[in-house]
Amino acid sequence: MHLFLTSSPCNDDVPAGVELPCIFNEENGFVVNLCDRVPPNAHLLVIAADPLAFDGNDEMADTFAACFEYHGMQLASVDVCDARTENWTEDLVYGSDVIILGGGHVPTENAFFQRIGLRDLLEDYEGVVIGISAGSMNCASIVYAQPELPGEAVDPAYQRYLSGLGLTDIMVLPHYQKVKDVIIDGLRLYEDVTYGDSHDNPFLAIVDGSYVLVENGTSVLFGEGYCIENGEIEQICEPGCAVEL
Repeated sequence: MHLFLTSSPCNDDVPAGVELPCIFNEENGFVVNLCDRVPPNAHLLVIAADPLAFDGNDEMADTFAACFEYHGMQLASVDVCDARTENWTEDLVYGSDVIILGGGHVPTENAFFQRIGLRDLLEDYEGVVIGISAGSMNCASIVYAQPELPGEAVDPAYQRYLSGLGLTDIMVLPHYQKVKDVIIDGLRLYEDVTYGDSHDNPFLAIVDGSYVLVENGTSVLFGEGYCIENGEIEQICEPGCAVEL
């Protein structure tokens, strides 16, 4: 398997004349690394974070299919796995060459992944898997579901640790540049919540455009990233650089 753990692989600053909502972010070698691993005429499967958001799921699949085509990666087919098609998940997974795990609400996506038995289906998968935001977070063996919605940070019943897909042990926290100063339920998301939780497990905070490539037993961080552990944060990689984790 070639596993890309991204925060967001998108670049909204599309060239003039290109009628797409976004293209892939070429920073940190993402497009080059992706092109090297996606086979010609690939079969793309988009697995939704919200199985009931049909319109959004179709739009996401269309957008990412166009991104692949724009960057010279021709696709043979595009499928969506959500509540409409979940009964055929096994066939969809085994018939795909590239799988995108969509972004959204981590617990909602996690519950859907468990419902369709995705962990077992991906155990011997040999294609390309691209996690986006929540999709990257749910790739971990143990998922840290960082509070996101109002009430989650102070709800004693909210489960911050979930069983994930087991594709990596890295607990990714995406969109660091956007959410590092967020206040949720009167608490600072990082200083008052996440830093305290990091005494049990280290986290990897990455910005949009950064990603981790996991393959052949190694994990390499490309671009800006921070290790959060034991209540402290340390930058471990700069933009344009790469470091093995």
